[in-house]
Amino acid sequence: MPLSKAKVVDEALRLLDTEGLDQLTMRKLSAALNVQGGALYRHFPNKEALLDAVADKIVEGISEPLPDVPWPEQIRILGSRLRAALLTHRDGARVVAGTFAPGANTVIGSDVSVQVLCRAGLPPAQAGWVTFALFYYVLGHAIEEEAQLRLPPDHDWRTRTDSLDVKVSPQYAAALDSLSTTNPAERFDYGLNVFIEGLLGLQTTQPPQGETAL
Repeated sequence: MPLSKAKVVDEALRLLDTEGLDQLTMRKLSAALNVQGGALYRHFPNKEALLDAVADKIVEGISEPLPDVPWPEQIRILGSRLRAALLTHRDGARVVAGTFAPGANTVIGSDVSVQVLCRAGLPPAQAGWVTFALFYYVLGHAIEEEAQLRLPPDHDWRTRTDSLDVKVSPQYAAALDSLSTTNPAERFDYGLNVFIEGLLGLQTTQPPQGETAL
């Protein structure tokens, strides 16, 4: 069966899940597919192009039809879908964060968000800025969640902070304890709710004149 782009991407995702981003190389991928390296380069000229395609595959499905609910709930659904997609694969958020050429799935997902916000009354430029901010909130949170998963059990945020021998306020210590012990999904939902509540008060705020979004 001829080697296809889709097959290469699927195998790259399998290697990503089993070995992680740092161990994903074109050489290992060629060996896993039982092909010569040149066969890969006919589809992807370099590893960066491969990761662009892998990143776009990771976010596939976030633009599935949304339920007929108020726009704040639709934005909540989009944010939750994106987080779930990023965390489905090992180092998925790192892969997406490291790419700069948006693929079709990324563009379609962004378009869905912009349309939801425009239907809520935002002008396209502002909807673009909000979509950009939402994407990077979700991406940043997912990257942090991935990083926490790689820490040894006895090396959480509080332990690492204590090892710095820096005097902090009781309020900061309490805040850090809460961050360390709360379920990441609960923290994510809280932050997403704060983001959406902020949007409700920013519907009349325009981006700076002369600037364009996305």
